[in-house]
Amino acid sequence: MAPRTFNRWFIPAAGLAIHLCIGQVYAFSVFKIPLMSRFDVGEVSVGWIFSVAIAMLGLSAAFGGTWVEKAGPRKSMIVAGTAWVLGFFIAAVGIATGQLWMVYFGYGFIGGIGLGIGYISPVSTLMKWFPDRPGLATGLAIMGFGGGALIASPMSSSLMALFGGGTETENLAAGLVPTFITLAISYAFIIAAGAYVIRLPHPDWKPEGWDPSTVDAAPMQTKLNVSANQALKTPQFWFLWIILFTNVTAGIGILENAAPMIQDYFPGVTAAAAAGFVGILSLANMAGRFVWSTTSDYIGRKNIYLVYLGVGVLLYLVLAFFGGGSLILFILAAVFILSFYGGGFSTIPAYLKDMFGYYQVGAIHGRLLTAWAAAGIAGPLIVNSVVESQAKAGAAGPDLYTVSMFIMVGLLAVGLLANILMRPVAEKHTIEYDLHH
Repeated sequence: MAPRTFNRWFIPAAGLAIHLCIGQVYAFSVFKIPLMSRFDVGEVSVGWIFSVAIAMLGLSAAFGGTWVEKAGPRKSMIVAGTAWVLGFFIAAVGIATGQLWMVYFGYGFIGGIGLGIGYISPVSTLMKWFPDRPGLATGLAIMGFGGGALIASPMSSSLMALFGGGTETENLAAGLVPTFITLAISYAFIIAAGAYVIRLPHPDWKPEGWDPSTVDAAPMQTKLNVSANQALKTPQFWFLWIILFTNVTAGIGILENAAPMIQDYFPGVTAAAAAGFVGILSLANMAGRFVWSTTSDYIGRKNIYLVYLGVGVLLYLVLAFFGGGSLILFILAAVFILSFYGGGFSTIPAYLKDMFGYYQVGAIHGRLLTAWAAAGIAGPLIVNSVVESQAKAGAAGPDLYTVSMFIMVGLLAVGLLANILMRPVAEKHTIEYDLHH
């Protein structure tokens, strides 16, 4: 429990600490070729390590959310950090001994548990510290998850080259073990520092100049509270599940195929330029997590999702009909789609708080993240399946993606309808709850 005079801006920094560390999972692709070389396996075998980690993220967030609420932010961040760091050490042993299953178990299974618990652990605490600006607070922390890869990707590549003695594939493979150990130790210190700083607000504390009555009176923001189990019985939870699923599916479909997609649309684009495009999309993903979620504090969560989903429909139509005619138009449309993708992640905790109150919002958030796990499978599957079938039919260039663009338009329209149907939760689902206890 923090003293009354505690500076609340330390709390987003603490949340950012763990999210920057676990956001490394988005940079896993830098390990793919060295791991394929080390174990003499194909891309699919190595790709499953990432898939297991993301699946465990969704499952551990869903099943561990209630425990996170009971245990509090510090204990849950320590557990998450321990699992994440332990996962790296186990994976390092697996790489050193040539046991690929240990990498699945370490980085994928154990590390994935750390991902899920770590992702949700600071969220409800941040919103208690920023009842006046919950979108800004969650945006600051969850921005770190999107931005973690921007730090981890070049750092991991540099460490593998340093320890392996060069940039050739065999050198990078030789540098894998010390790189994993170095990352583990670094993440242990950073997450421990975040866990040390984070704490709950004092019962008598409130933001200077903040009048709770003005928040309670705002449309689509409840002053009531709903338990995690009861939330599952409301249509609002399932509308939000559909909203998150459709928004993430649309964004991840482009993110996962970004480099080959821009080269198919514009054959003159080099591999290096395509990699630069992926970097631009990562920046858009990260910036969207902060900018759009902060904007939601002023225009409301329902309205910002009207933008994510409604404008998203228009942008996918632009890509389908005009994307191949202008490189600038293609990049701008993709940048905004990815900014909405990131914004959807960071705004959803505040939307949940508006609907269900502060009580067990972390647990509800965890259960909602099953939509992310489902979208992580659906998005790439839709685009990859369409591209393969279109290629077999003799299509080339932008025609490879046109059908999947229209599928994304349909998905976003479903999400838009779910958002339009959102209403305040019925009072029969609510309970009495004191925010500070």
